[in-house]
Amino acid sequence: MGANLPSEAGDARDSLHTALRILHSEPNISITAVSRFWRTPAVPTGSGPDFVNAAALFGTTLGPEDMLARLHAIEARFGRDRSTGRWSARVLDLDLIAHDDRIMPDEATLRQWIGLQPQAQSREAPDRLVLPHPRLQDRGFVLAPLAEIAPGWRHPLTGLSVARMLADLPPAALAGMTPLDA
Repeated sequence: MGANLPSEAGDARDSLHTALRILHSEPNISITAVSRFWRTPAVPTGSGPDFVNAAALFGTTLGPEDMLARLHAIEARFGRDRSTGRWSARVLDLDLIAHDDRIMPDEATLRQWIGLQPQAQSREAPDRLVLPHPRLQDRGFVLAPLAEIAPGWRHPLTGLSVARMLADLPPAALAGMTPLDA
């Protein structure tokens, strides 16, 4: 989860706290762990104000598509406009990174999106839910918070743990990241 613009809830940090409260109050969703909040530079570098990012684990009876629909509905409540383009500043971003060890829609499609060239990543987006998130292993702002709450979770395609993926990141992927709280 992340934000780098103010919302009606307040600054980016307030927005994440409010979104967590909303999520926890939703039927069939229970938060089981939340990482520290991290200040992270916008990607690509210089594209906007720093983000506040965090990761949360949920217990849910919802399937992946229904969970993503709930996340998008909460984003919309905060005024998130999904038409502003990829990697833009936003009031709230709630991504579904994984759903247990599911691969969706299938292994070939996941491999295709993981292998997408960097230039194409800013222009192309899947037309359906792809799990685990195809950029998971590349993003320090996902892996650092996730390592705090699920270091042993293993990517169902690569078999790598979150801790291993984080350790494998180049230093540039973590440059400028700092935890905001203990």
